[in-house]
Amino acid sequence: MILLAYTLVCLIFATTFLAIKIGVDAGAPPFFSAGLRFFLAGVILFLWMVWKRKASFSLLLRKEMLLTGAALTFGTFAALYWAEQYVSSGLAAVLSATGPIMILLLQTLVLRQKTPALSLYGCLIGFTGVLLLVLPNLTVDVSPLWTIGCIVILIGELCYAAGAIYSKKVITNMPEVSPIALNAAQMMYGGAFIFILSFFTENVQPDWLFSFPVAGSVLYLIVIGSMVGHTLFYWLVAKTNPVFPSTWLYVSPPIAVGVGVLFYNETINWVTLLGIITIIAGTILINGKALKQMIFKVKRTPALPKKI
Repeated sequence: MILLAYTLVCLIFATTFLAIKIGVDAGAPPFFSAGLRFFLAGVILFLWMVWKRKASFSLLLRKEMLLTGAALTFGTFAALYWAEQYVSSGLAAVLSATGPIMILLLQTLVLRQKTPALSLYGCLIGFTGVLLLVLPNLTVDVSPLWTIGCIVILIGELCYAAGAIYSKKVITNMPEVSPIALNAAQMMYGGAFIFILSFFTENVQPDWLFSFPVAGSVLYLIVIGSMVGHTLFYWLVAKTNPVFPSTWLYVSPPIAVGVGVLFYNETINWVTLLGIITIIAGTILINGKALKQMIFKVKRTPALPKKI
């Protein structure tokens, strides 16, 4: 189930950068569309969990939900949506790939946790692979806003790292609450914060919702990107650790390249192939300890007696 959920997260999140870019380029106000995405997805998921009697409205009064939403949703995606007005979706994916590295750095420098050397090397190798994969195909128009956009994405990834680490602590301290309900509550808070930011910074005209690219982008991001993708990500954090689920930031770019080759007749060169191989090697190194434990666990599990 962990490998299946991880695969789905990588497949889903591989398409969200482009979906965000399509909506923003079509005229969607970045903050308002991000707030709409996360707040609606959170409300729908939370009401469903209440109806299933797996959550109560008292959960929304917990400060942990506010703090998680502020870091994991507001800090990360307000930055990403704003920056994609000036930065291509490919470069946004590259900069976002710093997330796992920042998680390891925070765990090591702030929490004083011992980081396996293989994990650190794996992060660096995986990030190098993403650079090899994407940068040769980028056309960069350097401008002050482009530079600011890159810096804003990196700040957002720092928020993402802090939110991922803190959410693991919240999940551990609240084992009686479903990770789906926790994710829904934090998305509601994060979406509400982005709405407030939009109110003070954007002039929202409702007619943009009637544009097919914008409506399609927002609907896809609400249902697939947030309700499915972020719920699976939160579940993976609960079942594993903050670093492992975050390696989707390395795996998703090769998936995007593969989709282009299969469906859009795009070509790949030896640099692209080298990037894919490097990403796979880095991801294996990051999760080497967990993979080793899983393999030995399977080997040591005694076979069940056959029925006669």
